[in-house]
Amino acid sequence: MDEFDLFFRSKQKPTDAQIKEIQQYFNEMPIEEILTGLHFAKNRWTAKDAGVLKVGRKSIINREVHAVTSEQAQWRLKNWKMMIANYRKRGYSYPTISRIKKILQEISNKKSR
Repeated sequence: MDEFDLFFRSKQKPTDAQIKEIQQYFNEMPIEEILTGLHFAKNRWTAKDAGVLKVGRKSIINREVHAVTSEQAQWRLKNWKMMIANYRKRGYSYPTISRIKKILQEISNKKSR
């Protein structure tokens, strides 16, 4: 196995533990996999830095129900089969859809009293 020296610049000084971890990654993983991971990390960091990073189920649910009124929640629940079809077209999983329904039921019950 050939060995190569790799130099990089960083705005922050890495700790000895971080340097050892980076060396371990380079020793154990193929370069292509490391580059793929760095590409993903750079895109994620760019989105996070710009303030547009929305990941995970919680942000999807919040986006769907954040400004829903009681009347809108009741309409969505009455037309739930159509809503499921729309959510599936957007690629939402069934657990995500069921959590959206649960929150819509809470909104509908709270404000209709």
